[in-house]
Amino acid sequence: MAVKPEELGQGELVVVSLRTHAKALIVPVVTLIATAAVVGAGIAVLPATWQPWGTYALVAVALIAVVAWVLLPLLRWATSTYTITDRRIITRRGILTRTGHDLPLRRITNVNYERSLTDRILGCGTLVFETAAGQPLRLPDVPDVERVHVAITELLFRDDEDRGE
Repeated sequence: MAVKPEELGQGELVVVSLRTHAKALIVPVVTLIATAAVVGAGIAVLPATWQPWGTYALVAVALIAVVAWVLLPLLRWATSTYTITDRRIITRRGILTRTGHDLPLRRITNVNYERSLTDRILGCGTLVFETAAGQPLRLPDVPDVERVHVAITELLFRDDEDRGE
């Protein structure tokens, strides 16, 4: 789903591959429904003298709103992925311009997760990876964040044991 096989190193195994939580789609879906309702009501109340140009203008404005507030957020969600392999954390984002970040597991010194009340209700959270080098890497809206946290912790402990620490 997130990473193509040719992007993996030889013998590298994907442990978890996921998209950000679908809560990012709540506002776009509500916006789509509201836009459809407004367009329907607008067409119904347009004076007959404004037809058909009033309808065209209303639909054009609605299409711009749908592209900006529905289609773009949907594409951002669909193109934002997190992949955890047995060697690294891989993030990929971007619709036209793709950006990626790879964090080797051996550089991670601490893993935390944060869950607001809304996150707990929806079953997601933010993973925070700390490294000795600098700024922590934050992965927001990770679905089932506790399960992912446990999987990463197991990988880190396995690596510590492999290194004899």
